[in-house]
Amino acid sequence: MKDDRIYLEHIIDCIDCIDCIDRINDYTEYDQFVFMNSQMVQDAVIRNLQTLSESTQKLSDELKAQHPEINWKAISGFRNILVCNY
Repeated sequence: MKDDRIYLEHIIDCIDCIDCIDRINDYTEYDQFVFMNSQMVQDAVIRNLQTLSESTQKLSDELKAQHPEINWKAISGFRNILVCNY
């Protein structure tokens, strides 16, 4: 059985620490122009979004069922769009 705790801690670390979300804000300087005009910034933002979304895919179905308010399928679909363009 998967250890959801490890994945949840990773997700929390990405959100609470100066990690994924904070990095995205830092890279874009909260400015769409910065994002739209730098391939390097786009790559960095996409990578951090990928990290967040992939972590949620590793959670067990049991845990996901306990939190129906979260659209797990949309998060997974978002990851597929980021990585595979489908």
